[in-house]
Amino acid sequence: ERALTRQGLHIEVASSGEQALKLAKQLQPDAITLDVIMPGMDGWAVLSALKADPDLAEIPVILLSFVGNKSLGFAMGASDYLTKPVDGKRLASLLSKYRRDRDGVANHSSIRQILIVEDDVATRTILRRILEKPGWAVAEADSRRAALQQLDIARPHLILLDLMLPEMDGFELIGELRKSYSVDPIPIVVTTAKDLTPAESQQLNGDVDRVLQKGLYSCDTLLCDVRELVNHRLDRRYDSKGKEETNG
Repeated sequence: ERALTRQGLHIEVASSGEQALKLAKQLQPDAITLDVIMPGMDGWAVLSALKADPDLAEIPVILLSFVGNKSLGFAMGASDYLTKPVDGKRLASLLSKYRRDRDGVANHSSIRQILIVEDDVATRTILRRILEKPGWAVAEADSRRAALQQLDIARPHLILLDLMLPEMDGFELIGELRKSYSVDPIPIVVTTAKDLTPAESQQLNGDVDRVLQKGLYSCDTLLCDVRELVNHRLDRRYDSKGKEETNG
């Protein structure tokens, strides 16, 4: 607590899950750090209650635990997951990031935007439901042209891309995106039913962040990958901004 206060953060402490929910309602904090293991109402129950309450659902929650269950945490809507013993500097950095989000550098809704590029309606619907359940905002495109139109409207923090598209295949679209967004590249997760050849795998290497084989990945895997990639991109942007401010 002292280390966080020295970083200019105002801290309020709750000793139980019930008290945490009450304080969250009263204070509407910029972020919540939540211990998974607590007497009575445990952290999972508190997280579930927070995300079920429309007034609290958008508050970022950072889970703290000795137990490595990151996938479950992300699937339930946690924004970050730190394993105990917690690195104080890392925690302070995360909390400062979310404070800046609330102050207008990037609000919560902008953190959670995902663009699904998939020509199959049923698959798009399934992916949308998976992503919207823990609170991601989702835009859809069924072709290269529609994807570029969506990118003109709003730049997402991650693109979920099917390789088999009409007009232009996913490989060409990936190349186009990397040229257009070379300075601050958008993370790309490829989903495909195609058995990639060694040449195709090599072509994707370095241009996409994950390749998920359709039918072989779980909802938890998808959510965990999406959350980690978006958080990594935000961390990189904030680190870059901090260096610019220091040098300036």
